[in-house]
Amino acid sequence: MTSHYTNTVSAVYLLFCLFITSASSSSFIRQYTDDFNTNIQQENRARVNPIQGEAHYLHKHQQISSRDNELSASNTVTKGLRDRPPQSYSLKMESFNTLLKSTTERYETRPFSAAGYNWTLVVYPNGNKNDNGAGFLSLYVTIDNSYLPPHQEVYVDLRFYVFNRVEKKYFTIQGTNGWRFSFFKPMWGFSQVIPVSTFKEPRNGYLYDGDHCEFGVDVTIPSVFQTSELFSVAEKFQNPRFTWNIRGFSTLLGGTYYSDMFSVGGRNWNIQVNPSGRASGEGKALSMYLILNANETLRPYEKIYVRAKLRLVNQRFTFNNIERQIDHWFNGPGFGEAFGWGEHEFISLSDLRNPWKGFLVNDMLVAQVDFEAVSSTKYFPN
Repeated sequence: MTSHYTNTVSAVYLLFCLFITSASSSSFIRQYTDDFNTNIQQENRARVNPIQGEAHYLHKHQQISSRDNELSASNTVTKGLRDRPPQSYSLKMESFNTLLKSTTERYETRPFSAAGYNWTLVVYPNGNKNDNGAGFLSLYVTIDNSYLPPHQEVYVDLRFYVFNRVEKKYFTIQGTNGWRFSFFKPMWGFSQVIPVSTFKEPRNGYLYDGDHCEFGVDVTIPSVFQTSELFSVAEKFQNPRFTWNIRGFSTLLGGTYYSDMFSVGGRNWNIQVNPSGRASGEGKALSMYLILNANETLRPYEKIYVRAKLRLVNQRFTFNNIERQIDHWFNGPGFGEAFGWGEHEFISLSDLRNPWKGFLVNDMLVAQVDFEAVSSTKYFPN
């Protein structure tokens, strides 16, 4: 009895161990399989081209891959039609269908010179399959890196062209950012320019007169600007107001009178008055203006933006000033008529001479200007 019980317990224990071992093995096998599948999926995802249609050659015999392209990660592709033909190089083909049907992977033009370097236009009729271009027309350019030091980089703007006979224009494709060519990255371009099915359809205009077509490219190296200007506007001044007390006003004859010179915003100014008026105000109104001082030196075409209030002060009634807003660009003397702004008819002569109006008191007229903004422009080089 005891022996039978012992044998039964041993059998149960053995079965339990076998179950645990089997479950552990199954879990291990499943975990290994899951990890393996995960690694495969990660590798597959790593092969996905994150920058559609852009590539470079790392080496002549290495696979082309856009995933190594850090420069153009933010490169936006723009496409459109334009009348102007390519400037750097043009390639015309009269047997494109033959290339489509052949095992030829790509067509390379002879080298051409542009922007101080030698280049080659490369056409993949059936698409660059190594750069996710299968089923598309692919276009690239390569730089002759024979004379490039290993660490030298050439920044280039590229625009590719495909002629459209129907539109009588050139379909163009380009990136908004530049391309960085070097000894190790001598090839850049687009793997997905136009679907081959679209390109082959005669009514679309890319393949015409049987199997004629035309490609092109513009290669330009943008130069850094050598001249520039800095425009700024000051709105806070230590002494923004200038007041001109014109004494003995009745003794002034017709003509033009100027205040003393004063400085605001880094420029010299005057207030100008014409007691008997000028232009439309002649003989009937006082004319008054804010003007740049005649000795101010401005560069050709330089302008100064000014925002200010030009006023005649009422000496009897504080709130009855006559005020005109100036919000204009001033030219330098000799570079146009806009070196002064104001009003031909600032105040009528009848109101000016009326003692009850309060502008002319004790034969004194008070003219005033408050500056609110004055611009300045710096030019480089000076």
